[in-house]
Amino acid sequence: MAAGGQNKLFDGLFADPEVATLFSAETMLAQFMAFECALTRAQGRWRGLQNADRAVAHMETVLLNPEVVAARVRRDGVPVPAFVAALREAMGSDADTVHQGATSQDVMDTSLALSLRGVSDILDRRLSAILAELAAIAEQHGAAPLMGRTRMQAALPMTIADRLASWTTPLERARARLPDLRAGVEHLQLGGPVGVRAPEDDAVAADMAEALGLQPPGPVWHAERDGVVAYGNWLALVTGSLGKMGQDIALMAQQGIDTVQLSGGGSSSAMPHKQNPIAAEILVTLSRFNAAQIGGLHHAMIHEQERSGAAWSLEWMILPQMCEATGAALGHAQELLESIEQLGSRTS
Repeated sequence: MAAGGQNKLFDGLFADPEVATLFSAETMLAQFMAFECALTRAQGRWRGLQNADRAVAHMETVLLNPEVVAARVRRDGVPVPAFVAALREAMGSDADTVHQGATSQDVMDTSLALSLRGVSDILDRRLSAILAELAAIAEQHGAAPLMGRTRMQAALPMTIADRLASWTTPLERARARLPDLRAGVEHLQLGGPVGVRAPEDDAVAADMAEALGLQPPGPVWHAERDGVVAYGNWLALVTGSLGKMGQDIALMAQQGIDTVQLSGGGSSSAMPHKQNPIAAEILVTLSRFNAAQIGGLHHAMIHEQERSGAAWSLEWMILPQMCEATGAALGHAQELLESIEQLGSRTS
């Protein structure tokens, strides 16, 4: 859950199970295994590794218990050593084919690339749906009159279409930026112990990238996290744009303003006459949550020399939460827009 810890009572506000699954222990171990299979197969093709195809066939049958891997993470600081040890034990006579020429960070970062690929697919699909919903609302309600407000005071008349433009345009820009941001994070990591890939391993890396459906590998990015941070910045821009929409709708729903009518508002335990704009409020909350994470993610850029355990593990804490918060925000935004029954100033 993005911001509610492990308290399931808040799942309806902060959780996004579809996004969260992409960062689960089970998904991560499956991605680790996919990396090792691709590595062994490529080592067989390009480096003459004996029995590579047989080893991969064996590897693909191995199921590892996440709890066994998790038991060593406190000691090792990363789940890969325990994963590799358990895989080698399961491989028996083929154990020496496992993890040749790779390091823990190669496995972890490639797993991250695979997760972010899935996250981007989800977010892009939801952004598209929200933009379609906004376009439909503009067609239905765009001509309705609305009092423009500056600094929360009545200013000059405008239309609903004018207000909708301030919600739509930033989301259109965000969606247009996504392909370039994806290219910055959806690529294989293979740099060995100190982040220096030997020229003879370029063919191995390219082979692996193709097998895993990732971008062709460029320079090793062990300690170069600008692509990851740029992606996090984009997440915060998306939730910030949704937060602005949520804030506007919450204000428009105020009694006495009444320029939006929503179905299915939240109830009050003490005042049954109220209908609270919960989805609009949560968009503001999730926007502020992601904004608060940006500083931490920027701290995760500061790696000492060729690798930092402290900066790297900070990234593991922050980025999945930001992804899930963004997914949750897009879900709430879609429901909020679908709940709009009427827009515009009332006429006497």
